[in-house]
Amino acid sequence: MGDQKNLLLAILASLVVLLGFQLLFPTKDVSKTNITQEMNDSFAPQPELIAELPKARNEIINESERISIENDFINGSINLTGARIDDIILKKYRVDLSSDSENVKFLSPKGSDNPYFAEYGWVTSNNNKIELPNANTVWKSNKSIISPEAPIVLSWDNGNGLIFKRTISIDTEYMFSIHQTIINNTSEDIILYPYGLINRTGVPKLSGLFILHEGPIGVLNDRVKELDYDDLEDDKKISEKSKKGWIGITDKYWLAALIPNQESNFEGHFQSFSRGADIKFQTSYLGPQIIIASNNQASYISQFYAGAKEVPILDKHEENGIPMFDRAIDFGWFYIITKPLSYLLHFFSSYMGNVGLAIIALTICIRIILFPLANKSFKSMNKMKILQPKMMEIRERFGNDKVQMQKEVMALYKKEKANPLAGCLPILLQIPVFFALYKVLTVTLEMRQAPFFGWIKDLSVPDPYSIFNIFGLIPIDLPSFLIIGTWPLLMGATMFLQQKLNPAPPDPIQAKVMAMLPFIFIFLFAQFAAGLVLYWTCNNILSIAQQWIIMKKMDTNKPVK
Repeated sequence: MGDQKNLLLAILASLVVLLGFQLLFPTKDVSKTNITQEMNDSFAPQPELIAELPKARNEIINESERISIENDFINGSINLTGARIDDIILKKYRVDLSSDSENVKFLSPKGSDNPYFAEYGWVTSNNNKIELPNANTVWKSNKSIISPEAPIVLSWDNGNGLIFKRTISIDTEYMFSIHQTIINNTSEDIILYPYGLINRTGVPKLSGLFILHEGPIGVLNDRVKELDYDDLEDDKKISEKSKKGWIGITDKYWLAALIPNQESNFEGHFQSFSRGADIKFQTSYLGPQIIIASNNQASYISQFYAGAKEVPILDKHEENGIPMFDRAIDFGWFYIITKPLSYLLHFFSSYMGNVGLAIIALTICIRIILFPLANKSFKSMNKMKILQPKMMEIRERFGNDKVQMQKEVMALYKKEKANPLAGCLPILLQIPVFFALYKVLTVTLEMRQAPFFGWIKDLSVPDPYSIFNIFGLIPIDLPSFLIIGTWPLLMGATMFLQQKLNPAPPDPIQAKVMAMLPFIFIFLFAQFAAGLVLYWTCNNILSIAQQWIIMKKMDTNKPVK
């Protein structure tokens, strides 16, 4: 049974790579150690829960006085009422592949269908008589446009001796800098706490990938914290104090993140608020106590990221002092392998100009690196195939005596210096690499709307055509499980050929089960992104070539004496 066990373990290992490992080793920190759950906290910023009928996004934007945002990566505006950053459009990315597709609208103002915005301000603990700017405050601005070359200065006077100023600048990509200043012209010292919040109404449409985190996220105390929307809906509020770090909300490809001042402590909050059928999710931070002396001023500087999760950009900000900022991309348990693979994919796609070709090049590189391990595994399997006639003879002779049959089989292994498990270890050692690449091809932004050749217009979605409608020639709608395109069929064919090169199971029932696996995998892979199927097909082809060469060298048709 050694040869069959070896093959079964290889197939089960592949299934673990594709479906199971992330469930066994989740990347998110779900422990409640050092976390305090509080239902009432006067310091934590609270959202407005006033019910109102939603309006069209553009209508709301046109109704309010705004500061335009403009750089090479985004455009949008800042609402002077509340000084909210609530209108961000990503210039480099479109909603879909249609010629008239709009750019991705990332942040949207309160009152629209899907409000999603950032807000900054101050709260007090010891003097409720201080009038502070809030969501309804109308700020004055020194400019009408904010750009990398021209920051804006917002100001508001509370009429009682306090002047609030907010200098907002933006870099050439997705990062804002928020410099809040308070000028105290009163005769008393005051104590305030700076805050920043990201507020999102409703649960967004998720990608449906169980190996990918989408939702509230943060780095607190040098640990990544990830909360699912439904978990936060149940817990209502989770808070933790930290020095250095960030907090925000992540989608598969986009990120909104608050970066408090890294020189002082802050308290991070994950919250949910119900309002009728609607639910709001909010991530926020509360900065340190700031004492503004009489006839003096004080400031607090923070940052806000709103845009695409592009690895080079996140890495640059991490180098500039934002800890673990690249973990906004869910690289998974095998981060130490996944991150370099993402660099390689980015390099190849930049050099070749085609992500599909980059996937093929990356597959070849991995096969070269893992060649010695795969070689050992294939040699072991082929040796077992050579021994198969002798093993069948032993089974026929001692079929009714299981103990004696096992002794004869072990004696054969010893005589021929064969180890039925020798091929398993190399396969197990390859699992982290295969899973890391699977992870990269799932989460990387390069895959989004990336065309290959022919009918594959987007490698991040399944092969669009099906054999059951003659690859799109018959205009009928099919259920998702019947949409089986060319690449899944090619993958199944390569798996079938690879199976034929391996030792056949002597047990008839087991042989039938093995024979069905390529067809099962066709239906399974048909639901995967075309880029993943492309990788697995190319990997199978390279495996077949390597195994065929080894078989020729070992002369597999030579009978065992």
